[in-house]
Amino acid sequence: MTVQTPLPLKPKRPFFLRRGPMENVATALIGLGFLMLFQPFLLIFYTWSLVTLLTGTVLFIIVSKFPE
Repeated sequence: MTVQTPLPLKPKRPFFLRRGPMENVATALIGLGFLMLFQPFLLIFYTWSLVTLLTGTVLFIIVSKFPE
């Protein structure tokens, strides 16, 4: 009778290297930039809206290359 040892568990990737959660973060940044662009109240939000949109877009492009 042989005793089988369990296979070692595959370590989870850190949060910032997982595709699913980071795609959600990138999508949230894009949405936040869109809302900042079309709000009529604070000029500082409007000023930073394009930077926020571009950051979210670049992050989404990079993260979409991560493995599942």
